[in-house]
Amino acid sequence: MIHLPELVTLLTVILLFAATFLTGHARSKYQIKAPATSGHPVFERVYRIQMNTLEQTVMFLPTLWLAARFGNPSWAGILGLVWLFARTWYMIVYVRDPAKRGPAFGLGMLAWGLLLLLAIYGVIRLFWLAPM
Repeated sequence: MIHLPELVTLLTVILLFAATFLTGHARSKYQIKAPATSGHPVFERVYRIQMNTLEQTVMFLPTLWLAARFGNPSWAGILGLVWLFARTWYMIVYVRDPAKRGPAFGLGMLAWGLLLLLAIYGVIRLFWLAPM
């Protein structure tokens, strides 16, 4: 379990690639010429999924690694897997019906929030344990 954050990082990169691939596929299928980001409702949803996932990943990965390095790598990895599950669920639900994405988004934010608390705990602990 100590190497779970490495697996989560790799799976996150694969998730980002999948979101990018799906956006490219939708762009081709619905004939949305670059640089346009609108034109067909399904393309717009897939594009928003890609952007939302990218935005979340920018906060997620540093938090994951701070939590793993200074908190607990096993708990960080488990929470990272929950975040990945939630983001995947979010992607599937958002394409089908954007109005139903809330629970998946909420679970992902809960996992990220707990990771953030673990990271904060670990970093603050560094200051308490550091020699003066």
